[in-house]
Amino acid sequence: MTPVTPLAPADWARMLIATEIVFVSDLAGTGFEWPTTTGFDDGATIGVLRGVQRKLGKVVRPYYGKRPG
Repeated sequence: MTPVTPLAPADWARMLIATEIVFVSDLAGTGFEWPTTTGFDDGATIGVLRGVQRKLGKVVRPYYGKRPG
């Protein structure tokens, strides 16, 4: 079995921005159609998203306003 390697902070930052875009963007994600395409309510989903943002805050903070290179 291959050992699991944790994601690097830059990868967590990329994952978080991709998740935010998919949730809220009509242009690049599902946006307005989120409940239709996923079956999840906007209100419940934003609560989960905020929880993820809080948990990752310390890890991704160095990338705020920057591109994770």
